[in-house]
Amino acid sequence: MKIAALYDIHGNYPALHAVLKELESIEPDILFIGGDIVSGPMPLQTLQTLRNFTGNVQMIRGNGEREVAEVLEGKTIPFLDKKGIEKQKWVAKQLTSSDRQFLASLPETKVLTANGLGEILFCHATPHSDEEIFTPLTPDEHVKTLFHSVEQPFIFCGHTHLPFVRKIDDKQIINPGSVGMPYTGNPGAYWALIDENGFELKYTSYDLEEASKAILKSGDPEAEEFIENYIKNTMQEDQAINMIEKLAEQRRKKDS
Repeated sequence: MKIAALYDIHGNYPALHAVLKELESIEPDILFIGGDIVSGPMPLQTLQTLRNFTGNVQMIRGNGEREVAEVLEGKTIPFLDKKGIEKQKWVAKQLTSSDRQFLASLPETKVLTANGLGEILFCHATPHSDEEIFTPLTPDEHVKTLFHSVEQPFIFCGHTHLPFVRKIDDKQIINPGSVGMPYTGNPGAYWALIDENGFELKYTSYDLEEASKAILKSGDPEAEEFIENYIKNTMQEDQAINMIEKLAEQRRKKDS
């Protein structure tokens, strides 16, 4: 069995399209989508492509899907500033009522079984939160508290857009990185392929100039900023890890 795990697409349809083209030759048994599907410049095209995909597609929601629903309900959203709220309102307006209902129906976690690996837990950030943060620098003892209740030996998660693997006791925690908004210093789409031999972190390049043109036509009020930060350039991986770990430390202190 082959499972292609795609996380954090963020409405970057050109990046998704490139990965799906590569998967045509790989022919995965399951296309797994790990949340934060639509929060970006081309949400409608991205989601409808996945909903219309002819193969076996399994999805969970991320904080982005939750936030799209919450902004329409007028709820207060922690960790989301005014600019972020306005962006999620724009995203919500691009989607059909059916799309919004579909996103609201998605589960927070899924467990799938892969030949050779056994059961795999898929979550967006951690098993109990769609916005909890940990990185390659987070102390082992804290990471253990996030996953102590998990029985599965393999855990796939996203949220931070950082591709990495951590081994904690008898568990392997894998972040495939981000298809649509990578923090690696190298623009492109990052994902993972799972088969009976294990897993592999994957990278797919795509035409960045054509992607930029498509995103500029999307109507996204932040299109130019998205292109500059995630298409033409991306934050260097070391810089991103340090920045996100500092944010994680602040949240841990606040919660303690």
